[in-house]
Amino acid sequence: MTEGRLLQGRCLCGAVTVSVRSEDPRLRACHCDMCRRHTSSMFMSVDTDASTLTVEGPAQSYVSSEWAERGFCGTCGSTLWYGTKHDGTRHLAAGLFDNAAGGPLTLEFFSDRCPSGYELAGDHRRLSTKETIEMFTDADATDE
Repeated sequence: MTEGRLLQGRCLCGAVTVSVRSEDPRLRACHCDMCRRHTSSMFMSVDTDASTLTVEGPAQSYVSSEWAERGFCGTCGSTLWYGTKHDGTRHLAAGLFDNAAGGPLTLEFFSDRCPSGYELAGDHRRLSTKETIEMFTDADATDE
């Protein structure tokens, strides 16, 4: 088991709780079409050690593509994770944790698809659609 900080989070209604460890709870944002439709904005996730994840409560998932699933609370509908099917990894929603686990924003996926109505501030890495797809090519993922 990874050392690091224990993060504990919950959905809006509290029916689903998660516990996971993180050495460095960095934040990532995704502006792809599926993430924006799923969250009505961008999907923000926290970098965690997936092998330490415990989920309790009525969590459900929707298979959104050949390579991905999206988790949500079966009671209130809160977004819980973006999951990759090839390895079973769940990238947990930052909103589950108080203060988004206190992590800094370090990466944006599909930054060229960010709607014109908002832009994330700060000095962090921004990957275009082409760069994002190239990054995930080895994992057989083409869009988060």
